[in-house]
Amino acid sequence: MNLIRPELRAVLSRWSEVLTGLGVALFGLWALQARGSFFQFLALLVVLAGLGIAFIGWRRLRFQRAGAGPGVVQVVEGQISYFGPDEGGFIAVRDLVELHLIDAAQTWLMVAQDDTRLEVPVSAAGSEALFDAFATLPELRMQPLLDALNDPAPPPARAIWLHPARRNRHLRLH
Repeated sequence: MNLIRPELRAVLSRWSEVLTGLGVALFGLWALQARGSFFQFLALLVVLAGLGIAFIGWRRLRFQRAGAGPGVVQVVEGQISYFGPDEGGFIAVRDLVELHLIDAAQTWLMVAQDDTRLEVPVSAAGSEALFDAFATLPELRMQPLLDALNDPAPPPARAIWLHPARRNRHLRLH
């Protein structure tokens, strides 16, 4: 028997990483009452770790999209796979050279070195795994990515990231 309503369970599940981080930070604050500077130092580290977990959880929360978009996304061992109702594909994270938001921030467009393109709806099932995949891209700043994703009036298309080698090549051409 479930004692928690499904709606509340969904909200708690969505916010679980943030709530866990805040719980760890609160435990650290409680532990600051300990005697001895060594234990207080450890408690301070626990507070900082909890706040770090909550901050990363907040970023992941901003990355997740509500609703159920078409298709399923999987990220396994550095390969992004998209299985859509009409099309799909695979692309290795290490081969990515461009990342764009298209269709007024409704679709990720990923481009590989060999010009393979993969379009993935931002609200596809499992798309939250893209957060960690994108975080590994060299020199990608997550805050501008999150701002673009949550823009209330997004442009039709926006370049989010270019691989540093490709960016330098484009600069030399102009």
